[in-house]
Amino acid sequence: MEQVDVAVIGGGQSGLAAAHALRGQGLQPVVLEASERAAGSWPRHYDSLTLFSPARYSSLPGLPFGGDPDRYPHRDEVVAYLLRCADELDAEIRTRTRVRDVRLEDGVFMLGLESGGELAARAVVAATGTFGRPHRPELPGLATYTGTLLHAADYRAPEPFAGQRVVVVGAGNSAVQIAAELAGRARVTLAARHPVRFARQRTLGSDLHWWLAHTGLDTLPIGRFLRTPPTQWVIDDGRYRAAVTSGRPDRRPVFTGASGTKVTWADGTTEEVDTVLLATGYRPDLVYLVPLGALDASGHPRHREGISLTHPGLAYVGLEWQRSLSSNSLRGAGRDAARIARHIAAHLARL
Repeated sequence: MEQVDVAVIGGGQSGLAAAHALRGQGLQPVVLEASERAAGSWPRHYDSLTLFSPARYSSLPGLPFGGDPDRYPHRDEVVAYLLRCADELDAEIRTRTRVRDVRLEDGVFMLGLESGGELAARAVVAATGTFGRPHRPELPGLATYTGTLLHAADYRAPEPFAGQRVVVVGAGNSAVQIAAELAGRARVTLAARHPVRFARQRTLGSDLHWWLAHTGLDTLPIGRFLRTPPTQWVIDDGRYRAAVTSGRPDRRPVFTGASGTKVTWADGTTEEVDTVLLATGYRPDLVYLVPLGALDASGHPRHREGISLTHPGLAYVGLEWQRSLSSNSLRGAGRDAARIARHIAAHLARL
């Protein structure tokens, strides 16, 4: 049976960053990517998605993003950038290789593949992010709603929703972006349990990420102290606040019930709704670690700053608030990857 130094599960931004860092430690990682190309979830995001961070703050270690450093790259630019990173990475990347499960046998990690084969690894980095596990909260009456029910992971463009009555549930960046885009084609309500909180994209002429970097807030290791992520702020250049203020989309508390194709609002009124779109975030996509016993009851990994608390040779990259507020972003993945690579190298040296 084939055995490798380190198996990196996931070939997106986090997996590529992890492989780069592991090579820097003299290890030979093998990256296992379920899709046909090493770009992670980026090709599956909605068509109009644009980064909130400028290109200068959106690079992985070893390869600058390129182009105007102050522009905000589009989704397709990110895909092309990650494919370039994969091409220049001095590590083996195996696409169309989905990991079904991970077990520990005699001190070696055994990775069962959906293809039916197995791979043995001395260490494992889980870098599959969250996109594959959309969070669908239990909302009042949603189980009996018979209209179209989608998650933001399913959304691509506004054209199919033209003329519809749409309710977008959520108050984060994706919820506001999608709701504002849909409002140009449909009658849209942004429904959330909490108020939408806007953060200026630029202050005193500098981007928010310039301020985060120069104050040190971007790298502050506060992830371990957060039992739950803090309320998300919507990064805005003014367009989204103006859209919500103008009522396109309008803003309401989450509906109090639903049945058939109707939803009921807090004031008791009911109305027909064609589509409910949940922009309610994601959870760690780590189901393949269940046999290993590395997750808690809710499916979250037991870790400290990306280092497993259950298995010394297991680590993570790309978790939200893994170590800092930038941990699951392009700008933060490299820092976390460097840290876990040092840990894994030290662990393997002791074996």
